[in-house]
Amino acid sequence: MADTKKIHFDSKCVHSGIGEYEFGPVVPPIYQTSTFKFENTKHGGALFAGDQKGHIYTRMSNPTVEAMENSIAELEGGHKALGCASGMSAINTTFSALLEAGDHVICSKSVYGPTSTLLRTIFSKFGVETTFVETAYIEQIEDAIKPNTKIIYVETPGNPTLCITDLAAVSKLAKSINAKVVVDNTFMSPALQRPFEFGVDVVVHSMTKFLNGHADVVAGIIVVKDEETYKKFRSTLNQLGGVIDPFNSFLVHRGLKTLAIRMEKHNQNSQVIAEYLEKHPKIKWVRYPGLKSHPHYEFGLKQHKGHGGMITFEVKGGFNSGETLMNSVKLCQLAVSLGGVETLVQHPASMTHLTMGKEARKSAGITDGLVRLSVGIENVNDILTDFDQALAKIEIKEEVEEM
Repeated sequence: MADTKKIHFDSKCVHSGIGEYEFGPVVPPIYQTSTFKFENTKHGGALFAGDQKGHIYTRMSNPTVEAMENSIAELEGGHKALGCASGMSAINTTFSALLEAGDHVICSKSVYGPTSTLLRTIFSKFGVETTFVETAYIEQIEDAIKPNTKIIYVETPGNPTLCITDLAAVSKLAKSINAKVVVDNTFMSPALQRPFEFGVDVVVHSMTKFLNGHADVVAGIIVVKDEETYKKFRSTLNQLGGVIDPFNSFLVHRGLKTLAIRMEKHNQNSQVIAEYLEKHPKIKWVRYPGLKSHPHYEFGLKQHKGHGGMITFEVKGGFNSGETLMNSVKLCQLAVSLGGVETLVQHPASMTHLTMGKEARKSAGITDGLVRLSVGIENVNDILTDFDQALAKIEIKEEVEEM
């Protein structure tokens, strides 16, 4: 078995988390079982007491799940990881483990919608207060600090604005007030950004996205950097019950093997497409970390090993233009989610945020022409050809300023 601590990241993607198994399989087997039998009562008692290592019940641990967890912990540079049934299960478990009634959270304003909703609705019922700020601006975080601030929760790049937060600066600030920094690293993956290197305490992912990479799994992960935190989180996850199953763990571990080469292709394609869109006469603006026009471009150069596969842009002509673009793409697929091998595109104003109404969307920074693009690994010229024909169908009669 290779010593994965001494090999390069792309090799770690292939070999990390793989142990020795009966019959010598190259791929870790799927232990599709709910429970594990004991040799005798003494063995069972030792497992429950924690005096002996082993597996009892899959909600608590499972060899297939553990192999995937160990792989991601190593790729992120963490101590251990905890597989969850979804990204939201990972986020809920993290908040539940770290927060008590009366605590205060500072959270990125540009954050995955359900994360914001979880804090605003569920955790607020239990006496947890949250202040949402643009974490890309450290002074906004400083202004939001309270004596009871326990977590600074950062999503970087943010969803859907792709704003970038300086993780080293936030970690330094959090340490001065004895708060924990939790980072959602879904958009970058450890192939492009490793938050622990900048002093972060906890890293979470929706593994549904780039880690798995094939749009066939819903799963999440929490990575921690010490044993004490791991035990606290493991106990919380076991009680909440939002654990990942063995088969989905197997699929994620399979997806990880190609993470490095997939992210390289996502980077290459996205840079070309972002530059194409920035020059297109029917596009008002483009937000991509690899463009020098990005307001936080320098932050990205400090902490990214690539600029990722997500692009946000605004098409001229507002709602009708966005709708026309969505209904005209052929190769690109009209769907939510992101991070798969296929290119996905969505128009929030006519889809995910339609029921909010125009004024509410405007207040949230979601303009009528805003489009979010998850760039896949297809041939970039085929993606460009698809956008060419789709954008050609847009007729801009009158440009109406929204913001």
